[in-house]
This record gives sequence, structure tokens and C-alpha cells, in this order.
Amino acid sequence: MLAGASIQHQHLPVQQLEQDLKTALGAAIQQVFGALVPAEQLTIQPTRKDFAGTFTLVTFPLTKALGKGPEQIGQALGEWLTANEPRVSGFNVVKGFLNLEIADAEWLRLLREMRSQDVAAPVKTGGPQRVVVEYSSPNTNKPLHLGHLRNNFLGYSVAEILKATGAEVTKANLVNDRGIHICKSMLAYQEYGHGETPASAGMKGDHLIGKYYVLFEKHYREQIKQLEAEGVATDVAKREAPLMRHAQDMLRDWEAGDEEVVSLWRQMNGWVYEGFNDTYQRIGVDFDKFYYESETYLLGKERVEEGLQKGVFFRKDDGSVWVDLTDEGLDQKLLLRADGTSVYMTQDLGTAELKYQDFGYDSSVYVIADEQNYHMQVLKLVLKKLGKPYADAIYHLSYGMVDLPSGKMKSREGTVVDADELVEEVKDAAKEATLAKGKTEGLSDTELDQLYHQLGLGALKYYLLKVDPKKRMLFNPEESVKLDGDTGPFIQYTHARISQLLRKAAEMGIEVDAASDVAELHPAERDLVQALAGYATAVTEAAKAYSPAVIGQYAYDLAKLYNRFYNDVKVLPEPDAAKRSLRVALSAQVAATLRQSLKLLGIQAPERM
Repeated sequence: MLAGASIQHQHLPVQQLEQDLKTALGAAIQQVFGALVPAEQLTIQPTRKDFAGTFTLVTFPLTKALGKGPEQIGQALGEWLTANEPRVSGFNVVKGFLNLEIADAEWLRLLREMRSQDVAAPVKTGGPQRVVVEYSSPNTNKPLHLGHLRNNFLGYSVAEILKATGAEVTKANLVNDRGIHICKSMLAYQEYGHGETPASAGMKGDHLIGKYYVLFEKHYREQIKQLEAEGVATDVAKREAPLMRHAQDMLRDWEAGDEEVVSLWRQMNGWVYEGFNDTYQRIGVDFDKFYYESETYLLGKERVEEGLQKGVFFRKDDGSVWVDLTDEGLDQKLLLRADGTSVYMTQDLGTAELKYQDFGYDSSVYVIADEQNYHMQVLKLVLKKLGKPYADAIYHLSYGMVDLPSGKMKSREGTVVDADELVEEVKDAAKEATLAKGKTEGLSDTELDQLYHQLGLGALKYYLLKVDPKKRMLFNPEESVKLDGDTGPFIQYTHARISQLLRKAAEMGIEVDAASDVAELHPAERDLVQALAGYATAVTEAAKAYSPAVIGQYAYDLAKLYNRFYNDVKVLPEPDAAKRSLRVALSAQVAATLRQSLKLLGIQAPERM
């Protein structure tokens, strides 16, 4: 459903407060100095943590218009505001900065407003309304590995964040189920498989096929070495090795519809899909639409033919088709091989069109590693040359690769961190850490197993998502499974702690109310309300930057503030009923906000730990 008038949207309380302050400052300037200064010329920013205040007005730019020094301006405006603007309770001036303190009554009003809203209500940002987020995009010749996990977690989270803005989001998965790399696994299975199946091997289907991909590369390298020993040049050996020539023959046979090749392809892909689906379920990601390159490459070939007819592509003497992008600062790009078989770009042209036909998107987000920056740049330029209306809607969410302490992962050599094994490892680490804390009473074995899975996956997802997507990252297995500090389980634990507090409050019959008759807030309460008011802003920033790291940082900061609040003030033991009720209401709002923030990251929030 598209965001419309019938949907209640969250507004941005912090931005609204800033705007109200700018209006009040404009009135103050007019009253005190008799000058008119437009609100957009006033620079307001959050006050630095080492100074008292919430918002800071930079007074340096006003000196010329008002004919006074920056400190004089700050002092005069601060005095007027504290006397005439009830939302401002105090101020201090530090050189050219006027730091304004917001009144507790305003924070309480904001808390009551937030309590009356659903934290899961869309945050209106004015961004695109129909979005397709394509992620995962696995090859059917190997199982998912650590790099795929960053891709899957990133794509799923970005889709959830965009949904939180009211956009209609489709999660798409383009399965790379055809091509020379698929034929390598198929040929190796034909040569060395001896009828092995996932059942007979006791392996998941994707792991079994991955074994044969590695096996192909092993024998292929042996053939290259043998040819080199016979005096054949390396580049010729790579091209003429029997296994490579047979794999290329198999690809041509597949595109020609050879019954035996297609039958083997279907069987092996079927095993892989069963394995993928099991992994997707375990890691908590899903998709609304699957596309298969075996079904999109033919439409891509039609687009190549269209480009030839329009004169924007050209055919070389060997029959291959190219596009010339030298005027755009690039080079010539192959679109169709001389033997008529398609390349990645061919099928990507077809998939882009199919997605637009299906969903008429305003934005089509491709979650693809930064090693494909050039490819995505070419795709967009080629679509523009074809005059496609959706060319400008393509957005490449380019993310950094995941390295290991030992270096880069290589699927061909089998030096990868397997996704299934990693999920089991983090689950075991979560179990070990939880048992060490001795906090498992009251939970059944089934509930404990579920908790360990939630904590392990929470640790892994948060570790991979808290880093800005554009940054290349080093995966440290030991750090990834820590349950303390800047981790997913720390946030999960904070949520579980609050859930326990709320259960006890209900048993005690404590009213949950952001009480209006509390006159003064404790600094920890004030900080917490201010942080809660920043949730909508965090969602807005995360959506605009396509960065779950923004939500991760927000959730971690909120959890830290709550734990400080919990240590600094009494909640359930507080003797003053109004304060106790307020603190329970504040706790409930933090729990709801943490739960929603974790949901946007694809992380579950346990009620008990």
C-alpha cells in the first residue's frame, strides 16, 4: 500500500522544535534589534556534549546585520527568550554560540506525544514511493558465504528502512542461474560426480554443488600447468584447456536447449535452491519476487537487437555486439559474444526492464559490492542510450567487500567463510556467553535454543551492519560474537531488561503514564526523552543514505542512555507515584523504540534473557 492521506505518519519532533526555535529567535531579533532576519539564515545545531544546552545558535553571521558583537547578540537574545518563550528554560553564551536549554515541560509534552503514536508508523521523508530493492543475487554454483551475508543483511535492512518511510517496497532476488560458472559445476559433476546426491552425500544441495565448482578449478589448473609444461603460453593454455572448452560447449548447448544439458541444469539448480531457502530462513531474510537470469537474458538479447537497430550499438567483424562509451569517459563494452551467447550486461538489460514492467518503480536499488561499480555505471549509461524511462531511477548501493585477517575470500579456491557454518558458530558463542552469565532460569530447552539463535544472529547482523556500507570491512570472528559493548546482544539485553521491568510494573499495578504533574526531570530522563525524539530523524537519515549503520548507532546510543538512566534513578522502587509512573512510561517507550530499531536491522528483540 502506498503512503497516502489515510496513513498516520510520524513527524520529526526534533526538526519541529528546531523550526519553532528559529521562529522564536526571529521574533527576538525583531524585538531586541529591530531587524528582520529570515529563519533560513539562522544556523541552529545540537549543543556540544561538553556544554549545557540542547540547541545552539551560531551568532557570528548576525554581527553585520545587527551591528553588535557575537557575545552581545547571544546574551540579549538569550535574555529575551527566557523571558518570553516558555520552551526555553535557560541559556549560556560561549563566544559566538548561544546555547539554549529546553524546558522540562516541553520534553514532557514530546514524551506524551510520542506515547500517543505508534513508533512503527511511517516517517514521512518525501523520498521515492515505489522502490525495488534487489539483493542476495546468488550464483547457483556455490553456497552463500560471509560476503553474501553482508549483502543479504544490508538489502533486507535497507528495504525495511524504506518501508518505515511509507514507501511501497519490493524485495527482489535475481538468481544467477546460468552462464559459464554454472556450466563449470555441471561439467565437474558429470566428470567426477558418479551420481552423487545431497541425500547420499549427507550435504545441503548448495554445498554439494559448491564442492564441484572447487573441483572444476582444481582440475582446470592442473590442465593449465600440463599445457604450460608442453610449452603453451599461459593465456592460450587457459583458453584451450579441455575442461574450459567443454564448459563453453556446454553453455552453447544450454542456450540451444539441449535436452540432456538442460535436464542436468534443472536437477542441480533444484538442489541449490533447497539449500538457499534453508539458509534464507535461518538468517531471517525474505523476498517478494524472484527473477532468474535464465528467463531474463532473452529479453536482454532483444534490447541488444533494439540498440543495433537504433545505431547506438555496433557489431564487430567476429559478430560480437558492443557499445561505445568513450564519449562518456569509459571504453567499449561487450554486450553479446561472437557465438551469440549473452554476458552479464545482456541479462541485466532484460531484468531492469522486467522489474519496471512489474512494479513501475521510482527507484531501483541494486545492492552490489563496489567491485561492480564500473558494471553498474555501464548499465545505467546503456539504458540511457536506449532511451529507457527508468535509466535515471537506477541506484547502485555500492558496499565494501568483507576481508578476512588472512586476506580476500576466493570461492574458486574454497577459501571462504561459509554462511551456514558461521551462523552455527555465532549461535554456539551466544550459548557459551549466556551460560557463563547464568541467566537461563525459567526458559525451556526450546526457548533457550531460540534465544541462542536470536543472540548469535543479532551479534552477526549488527557487526556487519554497524559499519557504513561504503566502507570495506575486516571480519574478525572473535569480535563478531562478543555480547558486550557496541554489539547487537547489548541492545537486545537492554530490551529484555526493560521487558522484565514492565512485567514487574504490571504485577505491582503501576500506572504507565507520562505524568503531566511531574515538574522537573532528572538529567538522565531529559537525555532519554531527547534521544527518543530523535528516532524519526534517524530513520530519515538512514533512508536518505541507504545506511542501516545510522539505525545501528541510534539504537546503541539509546540503549546506553537507558542503562545510565536505570543506574542513576530509581524506577520501580521510586516512592513518588508520579515520578514512578513517568519512569515506567519512559521505559516502555524506550523498549518500543529499541524493538522497532532492531526490526529495521532484521534483528529480533527477546523479551527474556
